Amino acid sequence: MQAVEGMPVMADSERRKNGMLQEYDRFSLTDKENFARIVNLLLSHTFLLVEEYDFREGITRVNKDYLFVERNYELFRQYFEMAGFGLSRDSHYGVISLSSRFDGTRVRLDKLSTIMVYALRLIYEEGRENLTLTKEVILTTGDLVHKLINLGAVKKKPSNQALHQALRSLAQFRIVNKFEGAWEDAATKLMIHPSILFVVSSEQISNMSRLIEPDGDASSGDEADTEEDEYIDGDE
Repeated sequence: MQAVEGMPVMADSERRKNGMLQEYDRFSLTDKENFARIVNLLLSHTFLLVEEYDFREGITRVNKDYLFVERNYELFRQYFEMAGFGLSRDSHYGVISLSSRFDGTRVRLDKLSTIMVYALRLIYEEGRENLTLTKEVILTTGDLVHKLINLGAVKKKPSNQALHQALRSLAQFRIVNKFEGAWEDAATKLMIHPSILFVVSSEQISNMSRLIEPDGDASSGDEADTEEDEYIDGDE
């Protein structure tokens, strides 16, 4: 755009900001409420999934919040960008994710939760070859514990309290969910969401052996002082 003499050219960032405000002002009151609610939801949970499983009725529903963000993706992206967050989406797996440039907004997982993330990623990779319409992989808590033991990540089954806390923390970030039963019960069915693909990269999977010390044991769930501990963006 050519400047008119005596009139400064508006900076690109200022134009984007004005365009974002204009777009927001066109929202209805309901849409403005939805915008604020979903912003806080992403800050709390990091991931937004296109599908939600109704555990009571046993059916999968389309997530209306995901569709709202998809319709207004640029507005959400620019809003988060101003606060130092990056918004991204993967339409194939139906995952919208939030990341941060600042360490203060990242949650540090303990050693057991970190090892679980890697094990769940491996299980998801093994299971997604058989996926058809759904993008979720089903397993039990017992299956997960056996995987941890077979990988050499733990020497024995972690305590019920450690299992409960670790799985609950991963559920907070929409990585896993469960059907009926307690998190720590071996027979409890778990659902791995495709968001697991965006927590651990393929490169990190190849370096997983660094997390497993020859004489170490993550079964206690203690926080470990290693650079390989996993971080997830979101409110503490």
